[in-house]
Amino acid sequence: MSLTYEQKKAVVAEVAEIAAGAHSLVAAEYSGLTVEQLTELRRESRNNGVYLRVVKNTLARRAIDGTEFACVSEKLVGPLILAFSQADPGAAARVIKDYSKKNDKLVVKLVSIGGQALPASELARLASLPTREQALSMLLGVMKAPIEKFVRTLAEPHAKMVRTVAAVRDHKQAA
Repeated sequence: MSLTYEQKKAVVAEVAEIAAGAHSLVAAEYSGLTVEQLTELRRESRNNGVYLRVVKNTLARRAIDGTEFACVSEKLVGPLILAFSQADPGAAARVIKDYSKKNDKLVVKLVSIGGQALPASELARLASLPTREQALSMLLGVMKAPIEKFVRTLAEPHAKMVRTVAAVRDHKQAA
């Protein structure tokens, strides 16, 4: 069923709004997937903060024009499903990568992040990016390490003296 002009404008506006606030984009060919499989993929995407949409390529080109994903306009060919990461940069890549492991009919065609179009082989690298919580915990660990080392350094002379006194005491008791 074809869309009316007003419906097309609404689709373009919706995708453009999502693309403007998205961190990354993954485009995958979905030929051969059943409706149930696509529904499962959409459910997983929704649970992980990923906007998933099947859009005609001409409408997708209009929608991403003027965003950081405009670099992929020429590469949008064939039946593609677009996955935009809204929560963190690696969310869409993780969802698509995990689902493509279960179903080989979902084939990644391109990845885009930071205004750069990357080949599909970069999907694993994008998927390995930490989530916001993981990145914050890593940052906290890096910030906490010098303080912990300083405290251990200050406490070490006293601990060494106590161990020395205890060793002398044990030596005298044994003699």
